[in-house]
Amino acid sequence: MKWTDTQTIAEMLYDTHPNIDPKTIRFTDLMAWVMALDGFNDDPHHCGEKILEAIQLAWIDEAE
Repeated sequence: MKWTDTQTIAEMLYDTHPNIDPKTIRFTDLMAWVMALDGFNDDPHHCGEKILEAIQLAWIDEAE
């Protein structure tokens, strides 16, 4: 899984952290949680604010 797999990442985060409101998460925590997901194997240097925003928005949609 790569940083660009935003929908898959969002679904996995929703399943892994069901009690977290994705609207309140800090990007530092989000990045760490994504890198800890099973199957995630992308370089942390390929991640930026826009990617984290896309993941967060997809997670918000998944949660609603």
